[in-house]
Amino acid sequence: MDVFLGLMSGTSMDGVDAALLETDGEEAVRPLDFVSLPYDDREKEAICSALGAGDPEKVRLAETVVTDAHIRAVRRLRSGAGARDISAIGFHGHTLDHRPQDRFTLQAGNAGRLARETGILVVADFRSADVAAGGQGAPLAPVYHRARLAGEPRPIAVLNIGGVANVTWIGRDGEMLAFDTGPGNALLDDWCRRHTGAPMDEGGRLAAQGQIDRSVLERLLDDPYFSEPPPKSLDRLSFSPAPANALSPADGAATLTAFTAAAVARAPLPEPPRRWIVSGGGRRNPVLMAALPGSAEPAEALGWNGDALEAEAFAYLAARRLRNLPASFPGTTGCPAPMTAGRLFPP
Repeated sequence: MDVFLGLMSGTSMDGVDAALLETDGEEAVRPLDFVSLPYDDREKEAICSALGAGDPEKVRLAETVVTDAHIRAVRRLRSGAGARDISAIGFHGHTLDHRPQDRFTLQAGNAGRLARETGILVVADFRSADVAAGGQGAPLAPVYHRARLAGEPRPIAVLNIGGVANVTWIGRDGEMLAFDTGPGNALLDDWCRRHTGAPMDEGGRLAAQGQIDRSVLERLLDDPYFSEPPPKSLDRLSFSPAPANALSPADGAATLTAFTAAAVARAPLPEPPRRWIVSGGGRRNPVLMAALPGSAEPAEALGWNGDALEAEAFAYLAARRLRNLPASFPGTTGCPAPMTAGRLFPP
């Protein structure tokens, strides 16, 4: 097996995750190392101001900031992991705008510069071909989830709660269905910044002090997205918290937390999973975890690192690209046929 390095900057905008994975791009996977580098306030502001991709100058600044941070993450991981021979880097970049209905998606990040400055082959631009073919371009981690879940009783689901929440459902015969369920942490994080100055609802403490406003929750759930059949995907800005604006900080936090959980509960899965395995920052919120359907368990229940999973997935996807194996499927992104993903950027 070869070693691949995966990079992820998610919709929560908290930082860059970098993971080393030994894999053949198929069933053999062995996580090796992981680091996470938080964005500082200046970097977060540069990325946030470019969301929606409306201002070319802000997009250029965000691309520089994102690329610089990823170069630092690669160097930090390599310094801690020793002199490993890395076959390729899987570079997701940071999504600034995602409108698959318009066949448009934009991830900030200069893959050519990353390759030059690290001296490693980079696989990037994982979403564009899928979107151009009529797919959603997301989520892309399901094929990695299936590899990690080999041997686990099925059906089983992996729920990743970052800024947006997405689910991978794996059926009894290994069939996959995947889609964005709705908001993840983004609305709640933004609510906390606006009302308390904190970057998130740490430990769910603010939500625990409030009451869910059922009328507001029903208005939030009355979004046409929830009646659309999967596969389907979202942008970070797809939902507005406006229905909650009149609520107190605690009641708003409780209601937005309930919104994320209720959207998951409404996920149209072919069969209830035996287990819900939760990754991403949302698994650290006990109020959210308690509201999720079934017996939601953190990824650590399987011995995984729930923070590293997305970065590991892009290392795995880089391996699959070098072997010309598909990364997206009709049941995961809605593409017309299994498709490879990613363009190659030599150093």
